[in-house]
Amino acid sequence: MGIYGYVRVSSIDQSENRQLDAMNGLNIQPADLFIDKQSGKDFNRPSYKALVKKLKAGDLLYVKRIDRLGRNYEEIQNQWRILTKDKGVDIVVIDMPLLDTCRGKDLMGTFLADIVLQILSFVSQSERENGRKRQTEGIAAAKARGVVFGRPIKKPPENFNDLVKQWERGKLPLAEVLKETGIKEATFYRRLREIRIKKIKK
Repeated sequence: MGIYGYVRVSSIDQSENRQLDAMNGLNIQPADLFIDKQSGKDFNRPSYKALVKKLKAGDLLYVKRIDRLGRNYEEIQNQWRILTKDKGVDIVVIDMPLLDTCRGKDLMGTFLADIVLQILSFVSQSERENGRKRQTEGIAAAKARGVVFGRPIKKPPENFNDLVKQWERGKLPLAEVLKETGIKEATFYRRLREIRIKKIKK
C-alpha cells in the first residue's frame, strides 16, 4: 500500500506549511507528497494529475480539507468517485473524520461519507462563488468612490502641444518627439487624438 499526501494553495505567495504540518507523522515519503500552487476551480493541475496517474488500488491518500482537493461541487464529486470507486483508493480528509474511507466500509458508513462529501463540496463551491461576488461588488464600490484601477496614467510634459506642432510641420521626427516626451507611439497618437477632439469641441 502506498501512502500519499496532496496539498494545494491558491497562489505562489501562499504558504502550504499548515497542510504539511498536518501530514507530519503519517508515514508519507517526500516523493509521495504532491503540491499544487493553483486555483481549485478545476482539476487541471500538474501535481494532481501526476498523483492520480501514480495512485493504484489499495493506496491511501491524505488531504487536510476537502477544499484543498477542489472547489467545484460537481468535479469534487466526480474525482472522489474516480479515486475511490474506479481506482480503489482510500481517502482521508484530516479535518473531517467522517470523510475517511478506511473506516465504515459498510453501507451506512458509505452513505454517511457520501452525504458529508456532498455538503462540504457544495459549501466549498458556494464560498468560492461568494468570494468572487464580494470581489466584484468591492471593485464596483471602489470605482464609485473614484478609485482608479490599473497603471497610473502618465501625464504628457508641459511642452507636449509645442512638440506636436513641430511634428505636424515636419520640423521634428516622431522618434524625437517620443524621446522628448518619454511615451510610446500608441500613447502619442492617443494623446494627439484627444487634443484634436478638444479642438473640434471648442
